[in-house]
Amino acid sequence: MSRIGKLPITVPQGVKIAVTDGVIHVEGPKGKLNCPARPEVVLTIEGSVVKVAPRDESKEANAFQGLYRQLINNMVEGVSKGFSRTLLINGVGYRADLKGNLLTLNLGYSELIEVVIPQGITVVVENPNKVTLSGIDKQLVGQTCAEIRSLRGPEPYKGKGIRYDNEVIRRKAGKTASAKK
Repeated sequence: MSRIGKLPITVPQGVKIAVTDGVIHVEGPKGKLNCPARPEVVLTIEGSVVKVAPRDESKEANAFQGLYRQLINNMVEGVSKGFSRTLLINGVGYRADLKGNLLTLNLGYSELIEVVIPQGITVVVENPNKVTLSGIDKQLVGQTCAEIRSLRGPEPYKGKGIRYDNEVIRRKAGKTASAKK
């Protein structure tokens, strides 16, 4: 049995969960999220507690139990609190600018890079080197951050590029002058 899957999900006040026609609906103060349900798992909603159980004892059903428990927990947390990730831009002349839903990045290339922000994501450029993305869908926030970071990942010598705020870059020593004999 899945260790994560057998943990109950506590639903906070103001969040509603319903399962209709094989789709899980979660609604809260920040918005609504939907997720298709698999036949391998059974959802039990008892007041403010949701439990996910496998339909049978197969390996696949146990795997889906843990997956769907975490997906539902992320949806509940997203509609109640939301998710946010911060990206730091490091480098001389590297900067970010936001106009509407278009994030313009100057990352040392000959042309500016424009990223269209998907619906459901809120972007705040706190200063030209700090960008915060937030939303209710954890997967969408993480995927958008990963796509922006992939435009210019941090390099190990000077640390230039885009990195997460909690990411640690392992730095390498550069070339050293060798002594001539």
